[in-house]
Amino acid sequence: MPRPPPAPNLPTYALYGEHGRTQATDWLHCETIRERSQRHDWEIKPHRHESLFQILYIRSGRAQALLEGLTAQLRGPCLLTVAALAPHGFRFDEDVDGTVITVLERHLAQLLSGAGTLAARVMRTQVLGRAMTDAASHAVEQAVKTLRDEFFGTAPWRDLKLDAALLALAVELGRALPDPTDAAPEAAGERALAHVRRLRALIEARFREQPTLGALAREIGITPTQLNRACHQVLGHSALGVLHGRLVLEAQRDLAYTTLGVKQIALGLGFAEAGYFTRFFQRETGLTPTAWRAQALR
Repeated sequence: MPRPPPAPNLPTYALYGEHGRTQATDWLHCETIRERSQRHDWEIKPHRHESLFQILYIRSGRAQALLEGLTAQLRGPCLLTVAALAPHGFRFDEDVDGTVITVLERHLAQLLSGAGTLAARVMRTQVLGRAMTDAASHAVEQAVKTLRDEFFGTAPWRDLKLDAALLALAVELGRALPDPTDAAPEAAGERALAHVRRLRALIEARFREQPTLGALAREIGITPTQLNRACHQVLGHSALGVLHGRLVLEAQRDLAYTTLGVKQIALGLGFAEAGYFTRFFQRETGLTPTAWRAQALR
């Protein structure tokens, strides 16, 4: 049965219910399912994440999941992975015990870039439930615990250890998950989502060149009008907004994690001069680059 097209007004969040987080510094988040769902009366309403990949491990308890328009009944121990842009929502029982890990999709993709087919195997929307063997379930649970403990720790070289723990979890998921099946023919309602995913991949590879909307649309094989329509349907904003968002993210990373001057950052992102970059950054974030850096350091 073909999935229904994504609702045009489906909310897009960083973490569920939160609009104010910045992906520049929040590339990984970890919490218990209880922590977030209890705040929302145990219901996470349908939404999507534009750039985040999620792993939910339910150790025990029950839940109902809405994944890309289809409903699934879940009982622990089970595992869910939710790709960026995939519509999803949950209703959890109050006795649920589990962990949700949220990672910036491009960070995980880069981490797995040298791992052959592992990224394609793991970074999809899928459910692995009672078919998981006891050994696989135990290995996944231990990998989740290691990552969660490191996330809440303060030991030296924490970021490096987090990457190692995330990579170990991805390996355990890859071993536990069934082989991917051939994709079904694309339904008409899913074309917009496919176009947006292709756009994001192109922008990730070329954002420093600041390609025109026309050039991006030609590579995808559609017109700029069709591309904008797809972005508004899936994301609620224009195709140019995707490019601008990626430029802002990289600028925020440079400001937060390097000592590069504003002019150096501007030139590295394809801006002809620092003044134009400063006006662009302030329009997108409400702060000048210098003020944003000072805030990030605090």
